[in-house]
Amino acid sequence: MANFLRRTKSVSNNCLYGRGLTLTNTRKNAANVRRLFSSSSCSFSFININGGGSATPAKPHQQDPITEKKNLLKNSQSLLSMSSVAYSKMATSGVTTPGEQKSVEVCRLMGPQDANISGNVHGGVILKMIEQAGLIVSTRHCNVMRTHESTSEDEFEQCVAGLVRVEKTDFVQPMYIGEVAQLHAEITHTAYHSMEVQVRVWAEDVMHGTKRMTNEATLWYVPTSVKTLGKVLPIPKISYLSAEEEAAGWERYNKQKEARRRQGLGSTVSFTMAEVEHLMDQDNCITEHSVPYAQSSLIHLAGVTDCNFASYVNGGVTMKLMDEVAGITAFKHCKTTVVTASMDAVNFHQPIPRGSVMHVVGRPSFTSKHSIEIEVFVDMETMFKGHSKKQRAVHAFFTFVSLSNNKEVLDIPHLKVQTEGEISRFKEGAARYELRKQARSKGKKQHQNAASCS
Repeated sequence: MANFLRRTKSVSNNCLYGRGLTLTNTRKNAANVRRLFSSSSCSFSFININGGGSATPAKPHQQDPITEKKNLLKNSQSLLSMSSVAYSKMATSGVTTPGEQKSVEVCRLMGPQDANISGNVHGGVILKMIEQAGLIVSTRHCNVMRTHESTSEDEFEQCVAGLVRVEKTDFVQPMYIGEVAQLHAEITHTAYHSMEVQVRVWAEDVMHGTKRMTNEATLWYVPTSVKTLGKVLPIPKISYLSAEEEAAGWERYNKQKEARRRQGLGSTVSFTMAEVEHLMDQDNCITEHSVPYAQSSLIHLAGVTDCNFASYVNGGVTMKLMDEVAGITAFKHCKTTVVTASMDAVNFHQPIPRGSVMHVVGRPSFTSKHSIEIEVFVDMETMFKGHSKKQRAVHAFFTFVSLSNNKEVLDIPHLKVQTEGEISRFKEGAARYELRKQARSKGKKQHQNAASCS
């Protein structure tokens, strides 16, 4: 396991933070680390961000500048040895390239601010944490590994990973307030301009020492330049344990590429922006349990806190807003407590820059006996140079179930479709519902087979 340094007091900007000791540029890292240990203004502890292990605080020690320089020369060899040990631990944990860090773990205690109306952790909060974990590991890989591969500073260009697609995400079990969310994000495949990140989420009950898996997600990121907005940069290739593992990664890449082509704008019977605006102008004197009756919308101004380093809205922020609007839509239709059951693949068609107005709209598209499908899309409105322009930025389908006060699954009122477009979308929703059922049955059989083999 790789050991990393964690800052426990304020330090200067040139301090190492969250970086592991690697063989590349070790002498530079050694000097920085030695300065930190010799400074009286800060103290460090070694932690294992890949899980397990205990942190041992390092005692601050004060030295004058002359002694500090002498110690830098005297102890450089010992720091090189420390780097070798750190790298050997990384290699034993599946990392085979010097400096490669393919995974990260993020933990957070769930508080009252994360709850939905039923008292569970809001699905949008979990989606936002999943995206944050994926953003950390993908951005770190692109910058750190490209630094190692570059021969000069001119060749290196800082980048930030942008979310372009999220595969279908199931909410297997609820997460409750007071539990600790543990997320493990790992890069599992790299193409030339995109990378796959798989994230697993566990909920830990620290009072009883139990832990259960709640979510699994697969995300795809593209690195964009911080200096030149919109410029896509190449991705350093990760190391694979076997040729079969790499081949499986390319198979998943081609599969999602084909799915993006099929599910692109205009490939489904989705709501047009003109149709949405027309329905918003109608009054509320419409039939109960119809599509316009439950339609909900939210307008959000993309601010600084919503954006990444490249001044584009984080994918996790967008998905959280989409889940909130989908939940409101499902609640208006069912008039009961509703919880997120799954989120189908999300395609991010356009990046949303800071200062844009986000129009998030949700409408029911299909109902079965125990579930309701909500189509959610985000239209981005930019208002620069004296005129406004609206574009479809994100599109996805959410599935909700209705619960009683005793957490029992309730029947869903049938959706009344009236127009030709609503009928077409209802048929498409029925087809997606059957595909979900088949996928669940296939997954259960695989788990049963795996359990019987073990």
